[in-house]
Amino acid sequence: MQSRASHAQVAALRKLGSPATRGAYIAHMSREHHFRWEWDLQSPPEAIWPFIADTNRFNADAGIPAVRRVEGGSGADGERLQMSVAGMTMEWDEAPFEWEAPRRFGVVRNYRSGPIERIRVAVNLDPRDGGGSRLTYQIWMIPRGFLAGMVLPLQMKWKSRPAFETVFRAYDQAAVSHRPPALPPPAVSFTRGGEERLEAAVKTLVDFGRDEALVGSLATLIRTADDVTLMRLRPYALADRLGAPRKRVLDLCLYSVRAGLLDFRWDMLCPSCRGAKAVGDSLAGIRSSVHCDSCQIDFEVNFEQNVELTFRPNPSIRKVDQQEFCVGGPQVTPHIVAQQVLKPGERRDLVLGLEPGAYRVRSRTERGGQTLRVTTDGPSELAVRARPGGWPEGELTAGPRVQTVFENLTDGPRILLVERVTWGDDAVTAAHVTGLQVFRDLFAREALRPGEQISVGSLTVLFTDLLESTRLYREIGDARAFGLVMEHFDVLKAAIAEHDGALVKTIGDAVLAVFRRPVSALEAYLSASETLARPGKAGRRPLLLKAGIHVGPCIAVTLNDRLDYFGSTVNVAARLVNLCSGGDLVISTEFKEDPEVARYLAGTSHRQEPIHAALKGFDAVRFELVRLIPVWSEARSDLPKEPKTHRF
Repeated sequence: MQSRASHAQVAALRKLGSPATRGAYIAHMSREHHFRWEWDLQSPPEAIWPFIADTNRFNADAGIPAVRRVEGGSGADGERLQMSVAGMTMEWDEAPFEWEAPRRFGVVRNYRSGPIERIRVAVNLDPRDGGGSRLTYQIWMIPRGFLAGMVLPLQMKWKSRPAFETVFRAYDQAAVSHRPPALPPPAVSFTRGGEERLEAAVKTLVDFGRDEALVGSLATLIRTADDVTLMRLRPYALADRLGAPRKRVLDLCLYSVRAGLLDFRWDMLCPSCRGAKAVGDSLAGIRSSVHCDSCQIDFEVNFEQNVELTFRPNPSIRKVDQQEFCVGGPQVTPHIVAQQVLKPGERRDLVLGLEPGAYRVRSRTERGGQTLRVTTDGPSELAVRARPGGWPEGELTAGPRVQTVFENLTDGPRILLVERVTWGDDAVTAAHVTGLQVFRDLFAREALRPGEQISVGSLTVLFTDLLESTRLYREIGDARAFGLVMEHFDVLKAAIAEHDGALVKTIGDAVLAVFRRPVSALEAYLSASETLARPGKAGRRPLLLKAGIHVGPCIAVTLNDRLDYFGSTVNVAARLVNLCSGGDLVISTEFKEDPEVARYLAGTSHRQEPIHAALKGFDAVRFELVRLIPVWSEARSDLPKEPKTHRF
């Protein structure tokens, strides 16, 4: 390759005449080249920013080859990457991207090998009078040698610019029409027998009772979408794309795993950059501690925030290559609204547009930060300063449009950023999905590695028990009583599933269930208890439930090869059952004060009685509780007046 390049250079130079002319030409072609392209778009910056700032997606759509991370070359100050082009390996150090959403972003790449020495890219989105945007795309490029200086401008003019324009126009139409970009379909290759397996899986899903039209949409996506789309299917984002209810699409994805159409993955997300830093093919693959090379931190994994369930096609149907086309664009970390790389002593003035809410300012290379509260009437000026002593105490405030100073007062380079504190609601977290009955029914053997204990954040725990079940066995016989107990489990399980909860286990005649939304636990109990209290078919005798509900943090563990929950929240809920008389339930103050629960109770006529009690195992604590007596239970005259003791 080097020899061919040398001969070509010599041949080209001989045509240029005198040595002086050749020297001037070499100097001219080896200088920095600047390319500036502009397009007028119909969509405003806010609408098209998510498309253009997704540089991984853009590079794939524009036909730029995939990149590879160089092992040991990644860190907080950038990434070491490689790319293969026409059999030649290009390797470079990529600085962190800089951006201010939704207006501009840029990046610098310094090449170690290949025909380029350095590239700087700057992309601007400016609103146009009368609507729409003006997109300005600029590239500054230093070629390595005059031959590269001859070839690269031609490639940029005749190949890159037309390809970029095609993609940008498609993105613009997508932003206006709210439909996927209309780009040429990718080349799709099924594995041998994959199309037949796809058809069989579709039939299985329909036989499972899944929505036939939705199943067809998912099958079409797997048949036609490119690898970038399919390598990480996020159910809620997929639901938004298909215009379907999120719950139904998540349900379909879970059933699709069972049918052999999809596989699921558990992505362990860094709490700082929120990138997937480890992946597990099952719950057993989740680790309690993970290292992030980009942020140079170790973090503890918890189900509530940083374990996300994603899907991809089953490789027996279609093999999807795990490729990256860009590793650091703004949409990799969409919660970061502004990121700036500053040298020691450098200052930069920007205007940021921020939605009201909670933010944090910090340095990417250091722990800590400072809270920022954005309000509609907040100040119009903001200072984000890295100091040698770290971040000061206190809260910053700002308005929605704020003149912002980024300043580095330390003696080393710093990456300063402003990020949203809240996580998006488009992720299916492990805490959510493992608390769904459909997940526990389909994947009963999904469990953590033995010995792992992982926080699931706040859960609502419902414990129920049958009133005087021992007497039931004695009065009607073991066989009939056992049948009634099984029927009572079915009623409870159906009510729990209907209200997005999960039945975790049964203990004798008792049930442990968990819910993400507190009010769902109350609704499930009231539904099941009223159903059971009515005489059933063939003269089935009424059954009365006792129940306790508490809300708080829980720990997920594996017990008897099943996912289980432990902690004080579970223990308190179990103890509350002992305070019941039957047909009622006892709830904790923490549960009652949940806003949704409070609104629900305020709109009903259920009687509430305050209780002050000590619970077994919590001798030093006096609990303030509430006994809730449903309306239907008030009219019954056969309820016992004193609670019976039952120990778990």
